[in-house]
Amino acid sequence: MPRSTTRKPKPDTLPAAAGAMPILAGNVWLHELSSRIFGNTRLLRVWLPPEYDGWGAIHYPVLYLNDGQNLFDPATAFAGVHWQVGETAARLIAEEKICPLMIVGIDNTKNRVSEYIPYKSKDPRVLNARGKCYPDFLRREVMPLIEGHYPVMKGPENTGLGGSSLGGLITLYTQLAAPGVFGRLLIESPSLFVANRKILEDSRRFRGWPARMYVGLGTQEIGDAEKDAKIVGDARELEAILRAAGLDEQRVKVRIAEGATHTEGAWAARFSEALEFLYKV
Repeated sequence: MPRSTTRKPKPDTLPAAAGAMPILAGNVWLHELSSRIFGNTRLLRVWLPPEYDGWGAIHYPVLYLNDGQNLFDPATAFAGVHWQVGETAARLIAEEKICPLMIVGIDNTKNRVSEYIPYKSKDPRVLNARGKCYPDFLRREVMPLIEGHYPVMKGPENTGLGGSSLGGLITLYTQLAAPGVFGRLLIESPSLFVANRKILEDSRRFRGWPARMYVGLGTQEIGDAEKDAKIVGDARELEAILRAAGLDEQRVKVRIAEGATHTEGAWAARFSEALEFLYKV
């Protein structure tokens, strides 16, 4: 089938509220989601593989990513730097390094910190942590909307989740709280320090790890040598926990990039490697 970066879903396959946002590598379709769980509204940004013809004859794996504003377009991204998700995915698909897939960006809201933190925390100070609702938000609201309008392959082997910083923290927490839903995790610069590193404590007792995980971070996340050493140490501890649980190098890749910082640009730079590891043909 010839590939195209300009094909769009047929109008009758999408809800009336959907709209298209053109990007360099195709279109991102926008859906407004009103959440009963969080009591607010946000956009879902759906990137479709270049070969998608809108008829739904072919079903695709799907990767859900947090902080959707930062993924596809510098105009909406933090500090004007985006992950270049569409461009990178289209290139890897064209080079046949990964299978064709759909990527769904889940926008954050003004309540990002409380929605992405599952524990009561002093650093950062969050008394009304609502992150424990996030797995249900994904399963009961986000995933049904996408599965109801797009030809999505179901099951953990076809469903991934990812995010950076607090978005990486809630990705890891979601795996602990809802094992068997996501089979591929992309975790960038996760905030493992939150609530006195409780996520690491919970991870030690967990056994339902996914088929593949990519964990990335830099050696200069904060720019403070002492704090950066603790961040790298926490990541190494997470890696040790995963290895002790039986996950070998075929299932987990940990990339600690020398000199890399806690920025969208750093996460964009590692996205190609992460996507290829998680979805390699």
